[in-house]
Amino acid sequence: MSTLFTRIKNSIAADFHEMLDQKEQKNPIALLNQYLRQCEQETDRVRKLVERQYTLTEEFTKEHREAKAHAEKRKRQADLALQAGESELHEFAVAEQQQYEERAARLSESREEATRELQNLEQKFEQMKHKLKDMYVKRMELMGRENIARANRGMNKVLDASAGAKPGLRFDEMERYLERLEHQVNSDYHRNTIDERFAQLEKQWENKEKPTIS
Repeated sequence: MSTLFTRIKNSIAADFHEMLDQKEQKNPIALLNQYLRQCEQETDRVRKLVERQYTLTEEFTKEHREAKAHAEKRKRQADLALQAGESELHEFAVAEQQQYEERAARLSESREEATRELQNLEQKFEQMKHKLKDMYVKRMELMGRENIARANRGMNKVLDASAGAKPGLRFDEMERYLERLEHQVNSDYHRNTIDERFAQLEKQWENKEKPTIS
């Protein structure tokens, strides 16, 4: 149980120190990541608006085409009613033709405006994507620089002198420790080898001293 509490305490302490380090150093990578997430969200929102504007442009085109078709149809019907002497039908067809033509004209203007806005949105959307890509590259550059800085800082902790110690003392201590460990391993191996040889010699000697039964 005490081991578990110790691990929990160490974990909390590590998280706390990491938080302090980030706050003190004002981690540029973390800030850039946060800004990138916001830009990604905004870019995705603009992408949906571009798609919506494209759909609206298609709808305006479709409605304009239908209005023109109905206007032409009513015009043919008006001419036919006039030739047939159907004044009531002629008046109805002419009124319908005028309404469809006015609608077609309004839809044509709306379609042209929607097309201009779509082109404007598409251009801005492309600029946003380029900007976002540039920020991705910038993040990789910062991560590379941060990685080098962390590596250098870690190496300096090993290579630099500790409090009151000479440079390279830690490496010297490690080398002496490895030498002692190697000497201990070799001594143990040599001793074990000698003991095994003595054991074999004693066994052979005992076999020679045993009397043979005739």
